[in-house]
Amino acid sequence: MIDFLERVFSPLTNLLGSGLEFFHAQGAPWWLSIALLTIVVRTLLFPLTLKQVKSMRAMQDLKPEMDRLRSKYQDNRQKQQEELMKLYQERQVNPLGGCLPLLVQMPIFITMFYVIRGFDKTHPDFASGGILWFQNLTVADPYYILPVLSAVTMLAASEITAKNLEPQQRWMMRILPVVFTVFLLAFPAGLFMYWITSNLVTLVQNYLIYNYGPGKKAPAPSGDRKANVRNDSHSAKKQGLATDAGNEHKGTQVKQPSTGGRKKKRRK
Repeated sequence: MIDFLERVFSPLTNLLGSGLEFFHAQGAPWWLSIALLTIVVRTLLFPLTLKQVKSMRAMQDLKPEMDRLRSKYQDNRQKQQEELMKLYQERQVNPLGGCLPLLVQMPIFITMFYVIRGFDKTHPDFASGGILWFQNLTVADPYYILPVLSAVTMLAASEITAKNLEPQQRWMMRILPVVFTVFLLAFPAGLFMYWITSNLVTLVQNYLIYNYGPGKKAPAPSGDRKANVRNDSHSAKKQGLATDAGNEHKGTQVKQPSTGGRKKKRRK
């Protein structure tokens, strides 16, 4: 199975391998070459990231109508799916658009694993091309610091997007970094260099997109806010006038003398 995947990804493996060799030929150490290559790859994938954010935002805007259709056709799943697909087509929304960057990044992640494994045989100095405590890029981090850093950076990047998700989806986003880290503990340090750098790029991109780009929530129009304030003030004023009028009416009823008593005095 591993050999089959390696043959499938061989064109991408050769491309990424050539990229690593290019940066290393410019004088960058191997660990930095991995980081620089990752930045280039993630920059090229940035349009897909923007498309993902726009798709997620569109799905959030459609949520009230989707909930209405699910409630209306809760006893007819086939009709429910037909109406939902009709809604997606009318609004030109792809419900799977948010998964596109992940589907693209997974083959790159797998390819980087094959590149690092292959460089161990074809480039003798690659094994000692690390830094600090992980000098050997072809073996796992003996102190598990890199896996922890990868989980922390992945969690930090996902927290920016998790604010716009449902509670269940938010917790799922927080659990995934832990699951990935446990699963990849024994992977080579060079692969974690790719993953950590990719997470940092994601963190920066998400911050810019969700604060200054299409992911930012549009504020309520100032005219609507002013109208609401005026309506609230007008309603409060009317309520206050009605209360005052009611109190005056009650006071008048209490203070009004009895006409019957006056008539009796005149008869006497």
